[in-house]
Amino acid sequence: MAWYDEAVFYHIYPLGLTDAPKENAYGAPEHRLNTLLPWISHIKALGCNALYIGPLFESVGHGYETTDYKKLDSRLGTNEDLTNFVKECHTQGIRVILDGVFNHTGRDFFAFQDIKKNRENSPYKDWYCNVNFWGNNEYNDGFSYENWGGYNLLAKLNQQNPAVKDYICDVIRFWVSEFDIDGIRLDAADVLNFAYMQALRRVANEVKPDFWLMGEVIHGDYNRWVNEGTLHSVTNYHLHKALYSGHNDHNYFEIAHTVKRLYEMGGNRPEGLKLYNFVDNHDVERIYTKLSNKDHYIPVHILLYTLPGIPSVYYGSEFGIEGKKERFSDDSLRPALALSDFGNAITDNPCTRLLAALGRIRQTAPALSYGDYKELLLTNRQYAFSRNQNGSTVVVTVNNDDNDFVMTLPCGAASQYRGALSGEIVSVTEGRITVNVRANNGDIWVPLSETEAPEDDWFFDSAFITNPEPETSSIVPVADSSQNAEESASSQAPVFDSNAFEQGKIAGLQEAILAIMEKKGPVTEQMRRDVINNTHHDSLVNWVKSFY
Repeated sequence: MAWYDEAVFYHIYPLGLTDAPKENAYGAPEHRLNTLLPWISHIKALGCNALYIGPLFESVGHGYETTDYKKLDSRLGTNEDLTNFVKECHTQGIRVILDGVFNHTGRDFFAFQDIKKNRENSPYKDWYCNVNFWGNNEYNDGFSYENWGGYNLLAKLNQQNPAVKDYICDVIRFWVSEFDIDGIRLDAADVLNFAYMQALRRVANEVKPDFWLMGEVIHGDYNRWVNEGTLHSVTNYHLHKALYSGHNDHNYFEIAHTVKRLYEMGGNRPEGLKLYNFVDNHDVERIYTKLSNKDHYIPVHILLYTLPGIPSVYYGSEFGIEGKKERFSDDSLRPALALSDFGNAITDNPCTRLLAALGRIRQTAPALSYGDYKELLLTNRQYAFSRNQNGSTVVVTVNNDDNDFVMTLPCGAASQYRGALSGEIVSVTEGRITVNVRANNGDIWVPLSETEAPEDDWFFDSAFITNPEPETSSIVPVADSSQNAEESASSQAPVFDSNAFEQGKIAGLQEAILAIMEKKGPVTEQMRRDVINNTHHDSLVNWVKSFY
């Protein structure tokens, strides 16, 4: 068991949150990172015990065109500021991982500048891919080179060069010795050389016990990256897509199928894949914007915190803020926020209150971190599963329908269960509990005998996010999970529509392609139409593969 097995992450894009200038003037340090110190207490109050923050190091603009790996970006402050920030996080029990942008550098990086100055005589001429002194580029360098994403602003490092590998490994050692970080998120891990990542893993094993490597991967078999030789975890884009579209389409089959496939990737073992789960981040639209029914914010986040994997909350989404992708800009996804504007959010904002409750439940129910996964009930609009660890069984129920729904479900050996969100207590009869799952809502049913009676404010008032006082919903007849699954689905809710499921897979591939294209550069309306109009599964898969 490692710290990250029980982690609940908070994710900060610091240049955006601190309202730093879009371009770096490389002037005197501006100590904006220090303005984030009050956020540490907020992160802890939210029930998070780990922070992913980045990019942080000196760069030209958005942070991913690194100028100096060993210097905090001047717009954020000094190395001492970062050391103190991490120290304060540790004091409050929060682990810290940083962004490692090791696929490419900016043009102001020392090795690239030396090539510009000394050309063929530069000792760094082999630090970048396909440097051609017979070529040229829009900067009139008098040579060309391989870039990342179609932008010569991002010069692609030659990861097979031992000198490059050794330098980046030394950077990791420096970050640990200087800042005492606990892990690294590898940017663009899906295009990193595997031998390169294996070298990084060896350093991770060397520098600190349980030092965590997590990679940004959008598509593919996650086992390629997550294993004993490379990374500990990767971003779970498969589940990200399923969580919002499964609610927008009233299609819990999509979510359940995705979970089953991912769980099977890990060998159907609780200690298998521990993926980094999220519903939004600095590259995709806010979950509150994506949801057609804002009330689904509740069941979406219940699933985020209870399905196998490591949950993460992107800064601001705990307040229910909006964020829509704009043409040629991600600024709306990375806004400046003043914590003082949300001073009483944990008590007064239903979104924040929900996530604080979920964070506490996650930390007090080990089965949600270590338990196996078993599907108990599934229809298009209702979904239930259990997480069992050493005989302790937690039951999770969600409902995306506008009516209440009663479920009778198998449970553990306890005599009573408590709804950890609602506070409701139900008795176990012949190994089963019968619970009413409110419309567009859900709950986490914990064995009462194993739960300390918490304060009343632990329980989240399960009123709707957008309608604090909803009208009483009609109750759908009981669904007993002992029935044949197909019979239950057909009698209680619309049957699984295979066409809808296939459409969901197509939509997921289209989104993955657009996400990759947007990382590479501006996406025109025509380019977007070309992707959306392609509804052929095999063609879309080949399109994704063509990027790598």
